[in-house]
Amino acid sequence: MITAITNARIFDGERVIDDHIVVIDGAHIHAVGGVVPVGATVIDAHGATLMPGLIDAHVHSDMECLRDMLLFGVTTALEMMGQWTEQEHKELTERDDIADARFPGWGITPPGGHPSEYWSDRDHEHGDFVFPFVSTPDEATKHIADLVAEGVDYIKIFLEDGTILGTPGLPVLNNETLLTAVREAHRYNKIAIAYVTTAAATQQVITAGVDGLAHVFIDRPHTPELIAAIVTSGAFVIPTLTVCSSAISNTGAVLVDDERVSSKLSKKWLDSLNVSMNCYPQGNMAYVLATVTALHKAGVDILAGTDVSDIPGGGAPGVSLHRELQLLVAAGLTPTEALRAATATPARRFGLTDRGRIVSGARADLLLIDGDPITNITDTLSIRNIWRRGVRLTPL
Repeated sequence: MITAITNARIFDGERVIDDHIVVIDGAHIHAVGGVVPVGATVIDAHGATLMPGLIDAHVHSDMECLRDMLLFGVTTALEMMGQWTEQEHKELTERDDIADARFPGWGITPPGGHPSEYWSDRDHEHGDFVFPFVSTPDEATKHIADLVAEGVDYIKIFLEDGTILGTPGLPVLNNETLLTAVREAHRYNKIAIAYVTTAAATQQVITAGVDGLAHVFIDRPHTPELIAAIVTSGAFVIPTLTVCSSAISNTGAVLVDDERVSSKLSKKWLDSLNVSMNCYPQGNMAYVLATVTALHKAGVDILAGTDVSDIPGGGAPGVSLHRELQLLVAAGLTPTEALRAATATPARRFGLTDRGRIVSGARADLLLIDGDPITNITDTLSIRNIWRRGVRLTPL
């Protein structure tokens, strides 16, 4: 089946382009611009903006969350922890009513290290599950080899002492094991992503050569020296401003009264938006936004991610990425730059060459927005249509 979307303002993942027609043939974009093919189903997008499906670069989800994400135009989710079954991976390739996903498997962390403190209260949900801790360089080497054999897409490394999480004193990797984990990830041509929330840990993992930061540090203001170190390293940063805000005691309640949100979310997730994690109330959100501003101005690649998970606290699947875009604009990115952070930039940094752009041959993961998010970033919530691999979701 061939579909032609006409009269659209087209943001191609990088910029607004001059063309106004996109032709979908099956699961892929057949053409951008040109003429409408004879016999095509025509969708008149007058007054609307067509853009690539959104990519959330930091999530912790399940099948239900992936379904909710797709309702808000998130067509790809980059998982940052956990083990998914062979059946779940199979469903990702077969179903078009959920977001697609990529995975790192279980992250590199020492015995008792983050995030295993969350599991102590939930062991009954995991049966005989044993967290795969790493204590030494040799164990890191073996664990990463096992992860690669399982087919993971990238490697996640934790360096979290619990200060920001309200659980200070958590054990952290020694530097030799950290260096080994980064080296082994690169030996298998996998990008190494570090979980850090403090400036000191950020400096340590940047020195170790990681490719990206899963969070921005929130314990202190940035310094020119640390910004310069990140720039020189070439690492990207996923600020996760929504979860930073929640840690500092801010809720996501601003979204709850929005019909574009409340009409799609269950009570569970609406309740989650109304509370916060409140684990680092002494933090200063102005410092966090200023850090992102400095990183962006220095040329660091900023990726939009939310850290949304099944632990309630200020977020919800899919909708939190729209809030993240708003916070990125508050941090000084233009709406175009914020949209880039949720489309072309994560696709490029994670090697997802088939998505994140509206170009001929790309997956037809598309989002049609009523309004102009290039002018008003909050328009991203005004979703008219969503396509996942060329399949158009039935409007709610």
